[in-house]
Amino acid sequence: MADPKDQEEHETTAENVEDSNHDPHFEPIVSLPEQDVKTLEEDEEELFKMRAKLYRFASENDPPEWKERGTGDVKLLKHKEKGTIRLLMRRDRTLKICANHHIVPTMELKPNAGSDRAWVWNTLADYADESPKPELLAIRFLNAENAQKFKGKFDECKEEVRKTLEGTGNTDTANKVAEKLEELSVKDKASDEKKEVKKETEKKEDEKKEVTAEKN
Repeated sequence: MADPKDQEEHETTAENVEDSNHDPHFEPIVSLPEQDVKTLEEDEEELFKMRAKLYRFASENDPPEWKERGTGDVKLLKHKEKGTIRLLMRRDRTLKICANHHIVPTMELKPNAGSDRAWVWNTLADYADESPKPELLAIRFLNAENAQKFKGKFDECKEEVRKTLEGTGNTDTANKVAEKLEELSVKDKASDEKKEVKKETEKKEDEKKEVTAEKN
């Protein structure tokens, strides 16, 4: 005759096995339909994509300084119908936009502080913060080879946009953009000169204070 105690332990073990195999399924109270999230890139052709780090020149700071804007994939995208080309860059993980502006023929990539893997350029209307505003941007790549690939494609896009503008008779638009970029560069230069004068004045005032303190 089986020991009641052993039988009870066997039944308990069997129940535990059933519990471990039990996988309850609960239907959701509210059923939400799947939705397609549009990135506004659906109507564009990807011409270039490469990982890089982006910076913006914070001229509003005192003193002005370069601020990191994000690391991610920089893309050159061509609109399938309009033929316009824009530069788009999103931050890793969050996918938040850190650069978003059209490529125009007058844009020029310049070496950043003599580096062979970084470029600097101006844009009159960057939409990274939704509302357009002029920005001085810098981008840095992993190596010089990647930087040259970006510049090569960037210049190709400029030429393509120039031909598109000429084909539609909008060369005046490109000239106006060039004038505004030149004006922006002049303003930046004038602002830097004012800051230098201010520093020199403050330096002289400090020297006068030191002389007065020594006499006393």
